[in-house]
Amino acid sequence: MTGPRPVVGTEIPPRTIRAVSVADIAIVALVLQDSNPIHWDLAAVQAAGLGDREVNQGGSTLAYVQGVLVDWAGSRSAVQTLTCRFRANVVAGDDVDVGGTVTGVTAVAGGVLARCDVWARRTADGVEALTGTAEVLLRW
Repeated sequence: MTGPRPVVGTEIPPRTIRAVSVADIAIVALVLQDSNPIHWDLAAVQAAGLGDREVNQGGSTLAYVQGVLVDWAGSRSAVQTLTCRFRANVVAGDDVDVGGTVTGVTAVAGGVLARCDVWARRTADGVEALTGTAEVLLRW
């Protein structure tokens, strides 16, 4: 990582995922062999009372958060832990804001271990789709 060392309160540079795509949701369902029809069948979405758009996989929303952490730290291996709670659905067409805040810093050999609160929010209404915590090993 380059740049200033994080302190408590440091914001992880946020990102907005624009218009979650129906095609991406369907591809992830195929790759994961996810047979839940809420990811690709609008009749199933409506029958489940989940609205009128395909539901994004929770793992995809989590991947948006992991991507922000990896970009911030400069390495996938820097993300030591990532835990989350799925709180609301993201659906096709939603924009999603993703980010986090450093809540603790511990010095380690060659860097710091940053504890972070992380989140993914639907842009349109600010509802948190995912909240969680991460530990990221930052080296200089």
